[in-house]
Amino acid sequence: METSEAAERFVRVWERAWAEHDVDALLELYAEDVVHRSMPFREPHRGRVELAAYLRWSFAEERVTDVRFSAPVVGRDGVAVAEFRVLAEEGGVPSTLAGCVFARFDAAGRAVETRDYWHTAEGHREPAGTRFFG
Repeated sequence: METSEAAERFVRVWERAWAEHDVDALLELYAEDVVHRSMPFREPHRGRVELAAYLRWSFAEERVTDVRFSAPVVGRDGVAVAEFRVLAEEGGVPSTLAGCVFARFDAAGRAVETRDYWHTAEGHREPAGTRFFG
């Protein structure tokens, strides 16, 4: 599968599945031996089992109201990047999570390595100066 096709599928599924907290749909995007880094200084989640546990933990207290991903930008060597923005509530408090995901795909179109960088802010808002969402 071409990287551009894998990346488009990746963001489409993430956009829908995050909103629904559909961990099983998300796991289908990843190779069995995926290495996922959720923050720069955390230990990576290795394999689908660890990734599933992380996703379930992340979704446990979150009530999502809107998820958006930008169109992915595709580079060399099976790598793509996309921005995302999520409006949610935790404990009744509105928040916005904005960030980007880097993903490297294998020939079958499954993510073998991913890395997220993100930031949260109180309230529901759009990231300043972005051209990706609109």
